[in-house]
Amino acid sequence: MTKTDAFRWDVPAAFNFARDVIDKLAASDRRGLLFVDAAGVRHEYSFAQIADLSGRWAAALRDLGIGHGDHVIVVLPKTPQWLFAMTALLRLGAVAIPGAEQLRAKDLLYRAVHGDATAVIAQLANAEEVDAIRAGAPNLTRYLLVGGERDGWTAMHPLVASAQPFAGNPTAPTDNAYIVYTSGTTKDPKGVVHRVAYTFAKRSQAAIWFDCTPDDLVWSTAGTGWAKSLWNVLLGPWSCGSCIVLHEGAFVPEERMDLIRDLGVTVLCQAPTEYRLEAKLPDLGTRWVLPKLRHCVSAGEPLNPEVLARWRDAFGLTILDGYGQTENSLLVANVRGMDVRPGSMGKPTPGHDVAVIDADGNPCEIGVVGDIALRGAPPTLFTGYYKNDDETNASRRGEWYLTGDRAQLDDDGYFWFVGRSDDVISSGAYRIGPFEVESALLEHPAVLESAVVGSPDADRGNIVKAFVVLRPGYTGDASLVRELQEHCKRVTAPYKYPREIEFIGELPKTRSGKIRRVELRQAELLKKGATAASGFV
Repeated sequence: MTKTDAFRWDVPAAFNFARDVIDKLAASDRRGLLFVDAAGVRHEYSFAQIADLSGRWAAALRDLGIGHGDHVIVVLPKTPQWLFAMTALLRLGAVAIPGAEQLRAKDLLYRAVHGDATAVIAQLANAEEVDAIRAGAPNLTRYLLVGGERDGWTAMHPLVASAQPFAGNPTAPTDNAYIVYTSGTTKDPKGVVHRVAYTFAKRSQAAIWFDCTPDDLVWSTAGTGWAKSLWNVLLGPWSCGSCIVLHEGAFVPEERMDLIRDLGVTVLCQAPTEYRLEAKLPDLGTRWVLPKLRHCVSAGEPLNPEVLARWRDAFGLTILDGYGQTENSLLVANVRGMDVRPGSMGKPTPGHDVAVIDADGNPCEIGVVGDIALRGAPPTLFTGYYKNDDETNASRRGEWYLTGDRAQLDDDGYFWFVGRSDDVISSGAYRIGPFEVESALLEHPAVLESAVVGSPDADRGNIVKAFVVLRPGYTGDASLVRELQEHCKRVTAPYKYPREIEFIGELPKTRSGKIRRVELRQAELLKKGATAASGFV
């Protein structure tokens, strides 16, 4: 019998991830975290140490007035403090709002105000951006600092060091646990609400897709501001008793391969872009021999067949694609023991009734393109968009939740991705909303109009490309391209800037004046002879 044969959801009537998972693992005193800092120095933490520090963080936050139901923005890099802070908030029954460390003041202000945050936990390097939102976020009354001291902030290190561990408050499956903000398209980002039940349900993904065991060293390379980091870094592997890897440094293909080999990683989850760049290394299977690596998965968009073949030739391992979203979990995947069909999303994962449906909510015939949809409300599905009933209702078609992606089925029940129903750009490990980049461009005095689309790229799946109509008196030259790119980096975030900018006379629009991004996107596809990247997450 496989792990999927007798699957059923069995969420406890009372559950707290920190107490019911981490604290129980602490009794064994096994290694739970292997942290590699920016200088390459390794630091190991046992589950007992993790439980102790998580409890100390919980006590310090409690003493600062943070309790059950409070909303807290967490803007920390991939360091142990991120794990301690996030698990401490779970102990307290507080609601974490994860934010990527690259977020700028504009993004942080929106999350603080819309997300009703009363506290923010940030690294010293991010403090200046956070300080810039103080006047616009009067409800944000607690500014908690990691990594140093700064006027107007409370340094966490001395408080945690002197605290007595606090086990936490009771939490129920229906309590809110996270608000994770998605990238907007033509609107502001949406706050995806997940409950405590979600923190329990993530163990199924780790067991079924990651194939995690207590003997594994699991490395999921997702950043801390994204839903995937909650899935694959924090909740999943520890639910299975696995030790996890955190690496503070930036991605460099050669260094990443060195670390996978030298650390003895056994289960690896990377973004497709990372696999693509590693697959280009000429001595992949000779300089890097990975005898301990036994299982590889990927999420973000489908991997190119040549990358799959290159990895399999080098290491004898097939990278298993998975499909999910911020709003849910791993809905469709290739799992261990399955006959993998390159390019296919795989099949629905246990506990998820996924289908391709038509406009009336009926399952489509084999080979007919329709909407990828999930029936019912499993514990992995979000409860709605925060303070946005219209968008929540729009995501439903009768008993189905609509993912916003399109696919078709083959005769054997495999899903094959066709395209997105909206304009979100999947670029590397990121999902970028064109509205955010367009708004940034429009703040520049040279820009009259702008439209942003994904343009096919061999390494990233897509890159952000901007079509810009200039105001009179400006010349669209290379100097202005660089100026606009640097402007976008400052206003949004470095990963959102348009890597290509094309100056045009006018944008294609509908009769009502809406920009037809689809025409620009199709032109890019024709120009580059590629297919669109998917909505894989």
